[in-house]
Amino acid sequence: MVFVGILVAWVVLNSLLLGRSAVDPYPYIFLNLMLSMLAAFQAPVIMMSQNRQSSKDREMAAYDYEVNLKAEVEILALHEKLDALRNEQVMQLLAQQQAQIDLLTRLVKEGGK
Repeated sequence: MVFVGILVAWVVLNSLLLGRSAVDPYPYIFLNLMLSMLAAFQAPVIMMSQNRQSSKDREMAAYDYEVNLKAEVEILALHEKLDALRNEQVMQLLAQQQAQIDLLTRLVKEGGK
C-alpha cells in the first residue's frame, strides 16, 4: 500500500502540481528507470525464496512419504494380527464342531443299542 501511495504521489506531483517544470514529466522515464532497477533487485530475491520454498516442499513430500509408508506397514501388521485371530477362531469353531459331531455320533450309537 505504501508503494502504491508513492507511485500515485509521484504521478500527481509530476503531472498536476508541478506542470511543465516537473522533474519527471508525463512519460515518467525516471520513474520507469527506478521501477526497472527495483525489479532487477527483487527478481533474484524472489527466485531464491522460490527455490527455498521448493526445497521445503520436497522435504515435506519426503516426510509425508515416510509417514505414509510407516502407516502402511502398521496397517499390514494389523491385518496380519486380525488374520491370525480369525484363523484361531475358525480353528476353535472347527474343534467345537468336531466335538459336537463326536458327541452326536456317540449318542446315535448309544441310542441304537
